[in-house]
Amino acid sequence: MKPERPMRILMITQVLPYPLDSGPKFKTYHVLKYLAERHEVTLASFVREDDDPRALAHLEGLCQAVHTAPMTRSRLQDMGFMLASLATNRPFLMLRDERRAMRAILRRIAGPQDGHTQPPSFDVVYADQLNMAAYALGVPARRRVLDEHNVLWALCRRICATLPQGPKRWALEREWRLLRRYEREMTRRFDLILTVSQEDKAALAEVADGPAQIEVLPIAIDPGDGPLPRDPTGPHILHLGTMFWPPNADGVLWFAREVYPRIRARLPQVRFSVVGADPPAEVRALSAQDASIAVTGYVADAQPILQKSSVLVVPLRAGGGMRVKVLNALAQGLPVVTTTIGCEGIAVVPGRDLLVADTPEAFAEAVLRVLTDEELARTLAANGRHLVEQKYDYRIVCQKLEAICA
Repeated sequence: MKPERPMRILMITQVLPYPLDSGPKFKTYHVLKYLAERHEVTLASFVREDDDPRALAHLEGLCQAVHTAPMTRSRLQDMGFMLASLATNRPFLMLRDERRAMRAILRRIAGPQDGHTQPPSFDVVYADQLNMAAYALGVPARRRVLDEHNVLWALCRRICATLPQGPKRWALEREWRLLRRYEREMTRRFDLILTVSQEDKAALAEVADGPAQIEVLPIAIDPGDGPLPRDPTGPHILHLGTMFWPPNADGVLWFAREVYPRIRARLPQVRFSVVGADPPAEVRALSAQDASIAVTGYVADAQPILQKSSVLVVPLRAGGGMRVKVLNALAQGLPVVTTTIGCEGIAVVPGRDLLVADTPEAFAEAVLRVLTDEELARTLAANGRHLVEQKYDYRIVCQKLEAICA
C-alpha cells in the first residue's frame, strides 16, 4: 500500500535490474520493487544489446516510467578511457561509464529548473552503485542517496593484493588510490550513503570528508515460499557467479587447483560445475584438464542445476560487500562452504548456517563433510533458510530504507 503522500524517486542504475541473473541485479531489483510498491519511482538505466525486451516490459509494470540509454563497451573504448584517466587523474572505472545519452535523458526528465522558484522534480534521486553517482549530482532533488554495492577503493585494494608484481598490479594500485579520493568526495556531496555491511561502512568512514551519514542496508532477496526440492545425482559441487568478475575467476581457479584434487582423492565420483557468464580462458580450460569439471558459461535458468547440486562453494579470496549467491543458496536450502571473505557482511554463524574455511586443506575437509554427512547437510540447509527468512527478506530489510530516504 502506498503512503498518503508518496515520494517521487528517480533511480539511476548501471544495469537493467531484471532478469535476476546476477548479484547486482538481485540487490537493485528488490530495492526498486519495494520502493515502487509504495512510491512513484522513475527508472533511468543503461541497457546492453543483449537485454531482453521482456525485462524492460516487466520493469515498466513496476515503475511510473522507465528511460534507457545504450551502453556499449570495447577494448578500444577502454584504452581511450585509460588515457583519459592518466591525463585527468580521475578513476578509470568512473570515466568508463560516462555517456552523453544518459546525461540527455536526465536533463529531459528532471524538467526545467527556474532558479529557486521551480521545485525539484524529484524528492529523492537514488544512485545505484558508485558509477552512477556523477549522474545523480546533476539532477535537482530534495535528497540524494548513493547505494554502494561495494566500497570500490577497498575492493580494488584487496584484489590488488592477490596479483603478482607487474603492469596489472601497478594499474590497479593506482586505480584504488584514485577511487579512495573519489569516494571521499562523494561522502561530502550525498545526503545519505548506503553500504551493505559494517565492514564496508568502516572502509567508507575511514576516508570520509568530514561528517557523513552512512547507513548499513544489507542486500535483501525474496526467499520465496520454501526451499527448492533438491535431488543430487551423486556428490555434485556447484560454483555459481559471473565469471568475468576477477574475484570469482580467481576463486574458481584456486578451488580447482588447490582444493578439488584433495576432494577427488577421497571421493573419486565427485563432480564440479562452474556456472556463470564469460569464463576466461584459464577457467574454460579446466574442463579439458579434468573430465569431472563442467564449465557451462551463462545459464538462463540455474534452478535445475541447483536442484541437482549437493553443495555450493564460494571460494573467494578477494571481494567486498555481500554475496547474493550465498543468500540465494541459503534461501533455497542448499548447503554452502565458503571463505571468511565469502560470507562477509552476512550474519551467519559458521558451523550452524554454513561452513567456513580459508586454507586448501580446511576447505576440502569442509566440502567432504557436507558431501558425506547427510544429517549435517540437512541441518545447514534448514538453519540457512531460517536465517534468510528472519533477516534478509526484502520486505523486512527495506523498511529501514524507506524511513531514512524520507
